[in-house]
Amino acid sequence: MPDTTSPALPGRTKGGFHALSVEAVEKTTKDAVVVSLQPMNGADFSFIPGQYLTFKRDFDGTELRRSYSICTSPSEGILKVGIKRVTDGAFSSWANDALRPGDTLYAMAPMGTFQSILQPELAKNHLGFAGGSGITPVLSILKSVLEGEPLSTFTLVYANRSVNTIMFREEIDDLKNRYLGRLSVVHILENDNLDMEMFSGRVYPQKSAALFKTWIDIASTDAAFICGPEPMMLTIAQALKDHGLSDAQIKFELFASGQPGRVARKAMESEVAANTRMTKLTVQLDGSRQVLEMDQNTSVLDAAVESGLDVPFACKAGVCSTCLCRVLEGEVEMQANHALEDHEVKDGFVLSCQSFPLTDTVVVDYDRGH
Repeated sequence: MPDTTSPALPGRTKGGFHALSVEAVEKTTKDAVVVSLQPMNGADFSFIPGQYLTFKRDFDGTELRRSYSICTSPSEGILKVGIKRVTDGAFSSWANDALRPGDTLYAMAPMGTFQSILQPELAKNHLGFAGGSGITPVLSILKSVLEGEPLSTFTLVYANRSVNTIMFREEIDDLKNRYLGRLSVVHILENDNLDMEMFSGRVYPQKSAALFKTWIDIASTDAAFICGPEPMMLTIAQALKDHGLSDAQIKFELFASGQPGRVARKAMESEVAANTRMTKLTVQLDGSRQVLEMDQNTSVLDAAVESGLDVPFACKAGVCSTCLCRVLEGEVEMQANHALEDHEVKDGFVLSCQSFPLTDTVVVDYDRGH
C-alpha cells in the first residue's frame, strides 16, 4: 500500500469550480482568441508558469469541460488563456464567436506540472518547442524564465501552418526586442514557401537533427519544454534523446491524444459482460468518504461521476491530469497515461479516467491527488 502520509504533488490544486469575470476577448489570429479573466468572490487563482485552467459550460443540456493553458507570467498580474478554434469543437467555437467582456466563466483553480523551477542565481539554457496553440504554456514559461532568471537564455522553435496562424506573433517579436541576446525564435511554417528548406514543412526527425547541428546547441541545453500535437512531440522528444538529453530534462504538455484509452476497453464489454466482477470502491473527496459498488469494466472516474460525486475531471483521455487521485488500497490498471511521470505512478498516483479496478476492493483519495 502506498505511503498515505506523503504530501500532495507540487503544482496541483484541489478541484471545485469558481466564477471568473471575462475582462477582455482579443483576437490573436483568425481562429484564436486570448481571454482575460478576473477571479470573483475572492477565489485564489495564483499559478505557476505552464499551468492550465479547466472550464465547464452547459451546451444544450450537456456539460462540457475543456482545459486551456495560461499564457501570462505571474508577474504580469493578470490571468489570460488562449483558445484556438477546433473543428466541430463546441466550447472553442463558442469562445471564438460568442464570448464577450462581462460574461462569467467557471473554472477550476490552476493545475498541472508542466513547469520550470526558477533559479535566478544560475545561467541556464532553456529550449521550447511549440506547435500551434501549444505555444500558450510555453509562452508563460518563456516569459517567466526571461524575467526571473536574468542570466539564462531561451530558444523557441514554433511550428505553424502559415504566418497568419501564428498566435501571439507580435508579443513574441516584442519579447525578442526586449531580451536581445537572450531570446532566439525559430519559426517553422508548413505551408509557406521560405528561402531556407529548414524552416519550411513539418518538424520531422531530419529537420530536428539539422536544427541541432546549425541553430541549437543541445550540449549546453539544460531543459526542453514541448507542447503540441502528439506526433510532433514524440518526434522531437526522440530527437532530443538521440542528441544527448535525458528524460528528466524533457517536459511534455499534450493537448490532444491519439490513444484510444477507454474506447478499446468498451469494445470488449459485450464479450465479458456475463463474467463482470464487482468492486467495492471507496472514494475520499473533500474530507469525506463514500463507498459504492462498481463493475470492473467501468473506470474509477465514471463510477464516481455516475454516483453523483463532484470529482474533478476534464479531458477523459489521460492527458490533462485533472482527474488525478491516489490509490490507497487495492490495484487498478491505467489504460493510458500521458500526464504522470514514473515516480508519481510508483507513489500510487493514477489518472482515474483511465483506471479500472483489478481487485475486489479499491480505495482512492482525490484529496491527496491535488
